[in-house]
Amino acid sequence: MAQLDKVLYTAHAHTTGGRDGASRTDDGRLDIALSSPGGAGQGTNPEQLFAAGYSACFIGAMKAVAARQKLTLPQDLAVDAEVDLGPVGQAYGIAVRMTIHLPGMDPAQAQQLVDTAHQVCPYSNATRGNIDVTLKIA
Repeated sequence: MAQLDKVLYTAHAHTTGGRDGASRTDDGRLDIALSSPGGAGQGTNPEQLFAAGYSACFIGAMKAVAARQKLTLPQDLAVDAEVDLGPVGQAYGIAVRMTIHLPGMDPAQAQQLVDTAHQVCPYSNATRGNIDVTLKIA
């Protein structure tokens, strides 16, 4: 397991009740009800939170890579993330599919950017070898 060279930020969340509970961060910026996927509750489920977090992080990684390579990213850069939940033997697992929108960007340059960002992104590094992650350029 890789050790961090330096801690840049630590997120703090307090969750009660599991999938049908609530979660809030210590700074109050996130305070949400949780519910199971397809359940009767009105809350957000953990898979939706993971999709939002991973896609936002991936955009951040693309921006960092583009800055290093002196590339201009399209203004309407976007990522659509899908997180699947399903059985894996007697347990449960997730899989991720992300569609990356880089309108107007040269396809070869876009592919290189996405490939490099996938090596840089903390979520990609955390999931590599653990879950299936599919990246597609729209």
